[in-house]
Amino acid sequence: MSAPHTAVDCKNQPVVVGDIVRIINLDKRFIKSFPEDERILIESMIGQFFKVIDLDEEGQPCVIREWHDERGIMQTHVIALDSEDMEKI
Repeated sequence: MSAPHTAVDCKNQPVVVGDIVRIINLDKRFIKSFPEDERILIESMIGQFFKVIDLDEEGQPCVIREWHDERGIMQTHVIALDSEDMEKI
């Protein structure tokens, strides 16, 4: 069994559940994987601060984005971040 993966940010600082990170980058291919009407919401996460809510099965920190659609229905996206995508605050 391998040792648990330690998540780190762009400055090699350890990142754990509960930490606050600023998203500094998101891969353009990742953004394009979303439906066109959701891409602006994903892109708008860049520069924003999020609390790490979980580590995925690969040990990547996950953050959540919530918004209400045009019908007032709550929508959410949980995304896993690579080290180069975030900076721990």
